[in-house]
Amino acid sequence: MLGLDDFRAQLDAWLDEHAAGLAQSGLTLDEHMAHLSAVKRATYDAGWMRYGWPERVGGLGGSPLLRAYLGEALTGRDLVEPGLYSMTEVLAPTMIDYARPGLAAEMVPRLLRGDETWCQGFSEPGTGSNLASLACRAVQTDDGWRVNGQKVWTSFAQYAQRCVLLTRTGTAESAHRGITALFVDMDSPGITVRPIETMHGLEEFSEVFFDDVLVPDDRRLGEPGQGWGVAMDLLPFERSTSLWHRGAFLQQRLQAALTAADEGAFDPVALGEAVQTLAAFRSRSRATQHRLDAGERLGPETSVDKVLVATSEQVVFDVIADALAADLTGGDGPGAERWRSEYLYSRAATIYGGTAEIQRNIIARRLLDLGADA
Repeated sequence: MLGLDDFRAQLDAWLDEHAAGLAQSGLTLDEHMAHLSAVKRATYDAGWMRYGWPERVGGLGGSPLLRAYLGEALTGRDLVEPGLYSMTEVLAPTMIDYARPGLAAEMVPRLLRGDETWCQGFSEPGTGSNLASLACRAVQTDDGWRVNGQKVWTSFAQYAQRCVLLTRTGTAESAHRGITALFVDMDSPGITVRPIETMHGLEEFSEVFFDDVLVPDDRRLGEPGQGWGVAMDLLPFERSTSLWHRGAFLQQRLQAALTAADEGAFDPVALGEAVQTLAAFRSRSRATQHRLDAGERLGPETSVDKVLVATSEQVVFDVIADALAADLTGGDGPGAERWRSEYLYSRAATIYGGTAEIQRNIIARRLLDLGADA
């Protein structure tokens, strides 16, 4: 079995040889998505993307630290955008745990290789961060489940072939117990996707409407009414390996800014605070990766990771914005446009994936036992 040190050395050598052919180009979301598929296909075909995943879904086995390092290496070399790349880390583990074995074996390799994009249908209009109040309803019939309702803030839905969807199947009073998870083909009749343009100019999110959409029962994830458990299994992955990749991205962008800025452009105190904050997050995130490797079940403690990465992202891009003010406010060319886009995106770091306020409430109530009014 390939250990982390050997994996790191061999992957780095392979990337030294192939990185030039995998370099990002273009700024549009269409270009980013096409490029991501190309990188995933290249790394899958070379074997790297398969390490750290179970053999029963096309993987080569080994520690999850191997796939954590792959994402770190690709992000640190600026070969992938972490928010796009890390969707695999969010969705594949739950698919492996809850789908029928045959369905997982068929579908997961498509995601790993970049042949497909998947999205996550959780958030709904008016529910905010109260996931248990979702109203998108699925009714069981002789031919499967009939889904009606709406999701919003669904990342990359317009590109997705599949959706991990949470639906209400019990009474509203049953809350957490009345939710069922389904794996939905996005080309099913009755699905309408309407992209939403964000502040940084990309249509990263979408509204998704379900109008009497048929989902076969063999596409159910877990048992009927077990959807809350599926969600609680998925969300810690959203705040573990994917955040480790985000930390590598922030490190890479800070170093790029130091290279691009004029000598003396950075305020030394602000820069020191940014470096310290990012180092604290990466230390915490590294410990989370090792807990995952040890087989520990992740839970509400990953909210600490989420608060730290959001804080780090905004602190890092605040200090970058001060040092590269001319580029952000009036610079021309793709370099300046990228800095502007990344700075604007950083403003949402304390909102997407669960707001900082909600994460602090989870920490207070579930980790510190400070009570419901904390």
